[in-house]
Amino acid sequence: MAGAVLTLAGCGGFDGKREGGPAAGPAPVSSVSGVVDGPVKIGDPYKVGDTTYTPADVADYDEVGYASWYGEELAGRPTANGETFDPAGISAAHKTLPLPSYVEVTALDTGRTILVRVNDRGPMVNDRLIDLSRGAAEQLGLSEGVSGVRVRRTSPPAAERAQLRAGQPVRERIATPGSLLAILRRKMKELPVPKSVAVAAAPIATQPAAPIASGKAKPGDDRFIVEGPGATKPDTKPAPVAKPDLAKPVDSQVAPSGFVVQVGAFSSEARANSAAKSVGGSVSKSGRYWRVRMGPFAGEAEAQGALGKAKAKGFRDAVVQRDR
Repeated sequence: MAGAVLTLAGCGGFDGKREGGPAAGPAPVSSVSGVVDGPVKIGDPYKVGDTTYTPADVADYDEVGYASWYGEELAGRPTANGETFDPAGISAAHKTLPLPSYVEVTALDTGRTILVRVNDRGPMVNDRLIDLSRGAAEQLGLSEGVSGVRVRRTSPPAAERAQLRAGQPVRERIATPGSLLAILRRKMKELPVPKSVAVAAAPIATQPAAPIASGKAKPGDDRFIVEGPGATKPDTKPAPVAKPDLAKPVDSQVAPSGFVVQVGAFSSEARANSAAKSVGGSVSKSGRYWRVRMGPFAGEAEAQGALGKAKAKGFRDAVVQRDR
């Protein structure tokens, strides 16, 4: 299988059995929501762009890559295995794992690890490893559009499976040791960084339709991946803002109005005002969100200085833009 992620040595097992199909979990156990863990669906090979993905039952699956999240825009639509997508649930979409599967997802910036149930196909782009539901992203503490993660398949206790099937989170796993995090982060550096979409230019990027894992399942029209403020998150977290390409300097041909620093976009006006005050910026309404900017600045050097100030205040995804 061709892919854009790097496989690590497996350290987990998935020892369940299913009569008449691949081993991917214990016998189906009903939950209060009526969702069950069988029959497990694998699906046929499919293409995303020029890359072919072959779904397979890999018991010791363990990879690092980039995670994104999606939310209300798909609420109530069928997943690839025929379930109903609940953005508040702790679920995910993966290109090749059996549906459903259980994985531990570790945020490589913090070391936090949560248990997630995979019940859909995606992301339908080649530079992402997994799509998390809004609920999973919130539990893991992801506030950016794209974040580095480790995804390791596991076989959790029946009680935890039932809890996830019911849409409820289970307790976080033990934090990943610093020595292991260092190794995983080095692996991440070998991967290409996903293309970012600036909030001001295109908050949501459309993806191709997800493949159907079962002839009875009918996924929604198009899948979406949120890189801007397209999905609803608590007011306590900044909405995702695209990362700048620091390796590519801003064009030296300055537009008449100069440069600005896009600090972030917030669903709460109070949060936006607080952020603007901390960096000496200004707030403007943009659709359903409040945008915080610094500037305008006459030159790139001055704008880069302001960008450094924003990042020092914790706004890691601030970016220099032309003020048009």
